[in-house]
Amino acid sequence: MECIQPAASIANCLGTPVCKYLQYHRKLNDYVRNFKRIRDELSSKMEDIELQLKAELLHCVGKIPKKEVENWIGKVKVMIMEAQDVENKVSNGRYLCRACNGKLVDRKIQEMQTFLDKAPNVSDSLVIDGPNVGLPLPTSELVGEKAVRNEIWQCLMQEEVGKIGVWGMGGVGKTTIMKHIHNDLLKEHSFERVIWVTISKDFSVMKLQDDIASALKLKGDWGNERDKVSRAAILLELLKKVGKHVLILVDVWDKVSLEEVGIPEPSSSSGCKLVLTTRSEQVCKYMGCKVILLKPLSEEEALILFLNKIGPTIVQSPTLMPTLRLAVKECAGLPLTVVVLAGTMKGEDDPCIWKNALKELKERVGMVEGVEAEVIERLKFSFDHLKDEKLKHCFLYCALYPENFPIWEDELIECWIDERFIDKMNTRQEMNDKGHAILKKLEDNCLLENGTNQYDQPCKKMHDAVRDMALSITSINPRYMIQAGLQLEKLPKEEDWIRDIEKVSLRNNSISEIPIDMSPPKCQLLTTLLLGRNPIKKIPNSFFMNMPFLSVLDLSFTNIECLPDSISDLKNLTALLLEGCEELRALPCLSKLQRLKKLDLNYTSIEKVPEGMDMLINLRYLSLFVYTLKVIPTRVLPKLSHLQHLKVYMHDETKGLKADEVVPLQKLECFYGRFENRHELNKFVSSMQQCKKNLIKYQSYVGLFSLVGSEERVVSINDLEIGGGELMFPVDMQELSISYCQYLRHVSHISSLKNVVDLRVCKIGHCEGIECVVSFYSSIPEPPVLVSC
Repeated sequence: MECIQPAASIANCLGTPVCKYLQYHRKLNDYVRNFKRIRDELSSKMEDIELQLKAELLHCVGKIPKKEVENWIGKVKVMIMEAQDVENKVSNGRYLCRACNGKLVDRKIQEMQTFLDKAPNVSDSLVIDGPNVGLPLPTSELVGEKAVRNEIWQCLMQEEVGKIGVWGMGGVGKTTIMKHIHNDLLKEHSFERVIWVTISKDFSVMKLQDDIASALKLKGDWGNERDKVSRAAILLELLKKVGKHVLILVDVWDKVSLEEVGIPEPSSSSGCKLVLTTRSEQVCKYMGCKVILLKPLSEEEALILFLNKIGPTIVQSPTLMPTLRLAVKECAGLPLTVVVLAGTMKGEDDPCIWKNALKELKERVGMVEGVEAEVIERLKFSFDHLKDEKLKHCFLYCALYPENFPIWEDELIECWIDERFIDKMNTRQEMNDKGHAILKKLEDNCLLENGTNQYDQPCKKMHDAVRDMALSITSINPRYMIQAGLQLEKLPKEEDWIRDIEKVSLRNNSISEIPIDMSPPKCQLLTTLLLGRNPIKKIPNSFFMNMPFLSVLDLSFTNIECLPDSISDLKNLTALLLEGCEELRALPCLSKLQRLKKLDLNYTSIEKVPEGMDMLINLRYLSLFVYTLKVIPTRVLPKLSHLQHLKVYMHDETKGLKADEVVPLQKLECFYGRFENRHELNKFVSSMQQCKKNLIKYQSYVGLFSLVGSEERVVSINDLEIGGGELMFPVDMQELSISYCQYLRHVSHISSLKNVVDLRVCKIGHCEGIECVVSFYSSIPEPPVLVSC
């Protein structure tokens, strides 16, 4: 009683009923056990959520944690720290404090339980789209431009300066310095968005509107809106909603009306900024910009840049230094020409060769007048020093793309193969490897540079001054006609089709027709004709009449409805590219095209394979991913014994390929297609194992078609009764996709999976009867990523 009476008086002071207080005193140990259980449960929950959050942030670029998730994690961490303090206090408490400690523990239990009840649902996403400020751009080294860089930055930070114009001659480094500024702005977080848009020489309001819309990821009905005023209104509203932003327009060649395009006028109230780079001071003044001149590097700055690029072997050679200084001086302080010269002469330590290079540079510049012409001549020095003629042709081919066009590496290499710049190799993989080696040489010589496309994916680009150099070469020998991406609505005039033209690029224009009354171009030496990405519907039968040596014909992504019969007479044709011609329903007979090596009919609307396709015995590449294709006649594919790449999709989902049609293709390296049933897949896999095929990439599937495959070697099983018979899988399979297999219970029941040595991804979706995948995972030394889809 002596102990209880003082305890009761304390309880009354605390306002707690005596019975509850006595319960805290007597059952403190029970409260502590419950406290520890709740604390551990909350801690585990927090760890699970943090792990899921990290995984989602890792796989979802541009995402940020939901605010409520961040708040919950932060508060729980504080709560767990407080819980530790409570535990320490209770464990060190005296007997008379048991009741007070019991109350403290009980209150903390209730607080932790509340957090448990309000925990984020792990079945929901824990992230949201972040404020898309922009992604860093690939940059090259910046030397000697600190003062101008600081001046541009100060103007961006000053409210009273809304428009900034950076001007200077081609190759002086305007784009490079702005890339660094762009990336600095991303780190600074002073603006909600940094928008980068490159303008070509052949400027049009519509094209600039499209480029800004693309940079803003504007989708929906934008592509269908063709009225400039309406488009300007949409962009104006969208840019206002973006908030405080910087719009960087690169390579502005002429004045731009902001109102006509739909760009809001920068003001101190909006905080928005416009920066443009140009070769013309007048453009800056006309647009009301704060004018900033980017001057060439000083001789010392140019030498520093050169020595940084040329490599340590040359730098350490004192006998070369006097000649090096003179050679760098010939670059006139232009970073582009300095870097290109360094790339060309890298590793060369013979003084005689350096003296000869200096002599060449001086002579080249002395032969021309005008700053731009001098820049081109300096760059031609690098081109002329490419040791392989095919390497030169590979470089010049890049000029067939539109100005500032992002070039996919794999696509470019395929084009080089089509042009036979890469040939005389046993396999397509060897040719692909050779293509990457050529790309590396062009990069090392600074004739190609790294860039990104509209989706921020890596690609290659040509500097506009380097492209100007390529255009100057192809205007003489070899002669090309390049009018790509100029928004042309009509074909060039008849007089432009000069007899000795070897390649013509009219891709990425708005040409809708080739006039039926047009005289056929008399291009007896023409080997390449690129008309892709034009809304062309018809081609007159006579158009190809005077092109006897035409080898590559690209009509991809056009609105062509039918090909002229004269295609059949192009006996030297080696590549016919028709991907994305959704209106194309039939082709003329191809039996005469005996030299054809590549036929791409992906995403056309043909219902049957072209007549005479079985006669194309030299075909190496065949793509028939066609939703409308009903059947491939038997015995057609086995005749194409040189095929290295085969992609097939047929409309009828009850039909598919038989193994006997694919097995004879011993040179096949890439295969995408559906087999008729599991038995045909098994026969194909068995053949792969026995013959040690060259197959490097494959996506083989059975049942309903599904687009699968993040890996190179994929098998997809869809809508199949797994227990209906044994399934064989290739031992080198990297990805397995199983969907709509209702009777699948245990993945481990598929015995052939035990032999797979490189499985990286396993996708399982819509398999309602699935019970267990754990035993399958535990049997694999390095379990694959499991994806529920």
